[in-house]
Amino acid sequence: QVQLAEYGGGLVQPGGSLRLSCTASNNIFKISVMGWYRQAPGKQRELVAIMSSGGVTNYAESVKGRFTISRDNPKNTVYLQMNSLKPEDTAVYYCNLVLGDSGSWGQGTQVTVSS
Repeated sequence: QVQLAEYGGGLVQPGGSLRLSCTASNNIFKISVMGWYRQAPGKQRELVAIMSSGGVTNYAESVKGRFTISRDNPKNTVYLQMNSLKPEDTAVYYCNLVLGDSGSWGQGTQVTVSS
């Protein structure tokens, strides 16, 4: 099973930026759908952004125009650039890989937006 390792969370002030990265342990990354999800305390996990193997993207309405998902296939890595962060973006962010009927989750990385 592919393993996903996430990096880049932390504490940032409102209006600030962070970039999350997620690296997969093998090359099935290149043909997989990659996504970022988040879960705030007391809330369900929700989709933030998703990117197909061909580069088609989709975003939650709440992050459109502020967040950008991208992927570097030679590095088996997907990124989430987060700009203009708001306190309501505070959550644990999870990387997700889907290939057919199988999928994997990263361990999650905490993003806290606070002054």
